[in-house]
Amino acid sequence: MNTPGSKAALPSRALLTAIRRLLRPLARLLIARGVHYPALLPLLKEAYVDSASRDFRVARKRQTDSRIHFLSGVHRKDVKRIRAEGGPNTDVPKGISVGSQMVAVWLGDPLYLDQEGRPLPLPRFGQAEGGPSFEGLVESVSKDVRPRTVLDEWLRLEMIHLDDDDMAHLNQEAFTPSRDEEKMSYYFGRNLHDHMAAAVHNLQGEGVPFLERSVHYDRLSRESCEKLQALSEEAAMTALRTVNRAALELAKEDEGNVDAVHRINLGVYCFVADEKVERGEEEA
Repeated sequence: MNTPGSKAALPSRALLTAIRRLLRPLARLLIARGVHYPALLPLLKEAYVDSASRDFRVARKRQTDSRIHFLSGVHRKDVKRIRAEGGPNTDVPKGISVGSQMVAVWLGDPLYLDQEGRPLPLPRFGQAEGGPSFEGLVESVSKDVRPRTVLDEWLRLEMIHLDDDDMAHLNQEAFTPSRDEEKMSYYFGRNLHDHMAAAVHNLQGEGVPFLERSVHYDRLSRESCEKLQALSEEAAMTALRTVNRAALELAKEDEGNVDAVHRINLGVYCFVADEKVERGEEEA
């Protein structure tokens, strides 16, 4: 078995080429948001120390600063400081957690779906006959937040819209909140982390492979890509709704189960690019 730091574990040219490619869009984001190269280095050190500390333990042996230094290449002084500071904060912001649960219920609970399985438009307040309402949806998930507060925030984010009868409609883009820096950044980190973690698991051959597939074509016109993008969005939303409904039912069955400590994240993406621009033959 290859161990980190051994000659046999030297990275291949193919791996370095892949890493260089995946860093390109990240560098674009960092430069656009004013995160210069020196500001990224402490984050890289933390990532190396965190991985070396948690992912490369030896059975029945304490993970020492010296071993983490050997595995990661990070100076022992920095290893000691980073470990003393604790790991990165991965808590889910409360507004995101509650909001995600509400969307999941609206898209998965039969009470909030029509006969075709589509999310029903909801009156803002409870109906006399006890039917579903936006107020009831909020209260089914959390008693700590006001329905009006959620309504106003979701209108601002365009996750919902109101019709002339004051009925709230869930927009197709509700899986990804728009124009909210904190929420978009959270999902950016969570979804890309899980996608990359699945791909690393598969590349390392660590047990049963995770689902990680794509359909890719080149030499297409812009018009053809637009048609495929629309088709992709429709098919993806159908798949996400199907899995969400099943997950909602299973989550109810797992309530109180001491083994209910696992999580799942199914994500989809679609990307379109001009290959000449990517190769630098034309200006973007």
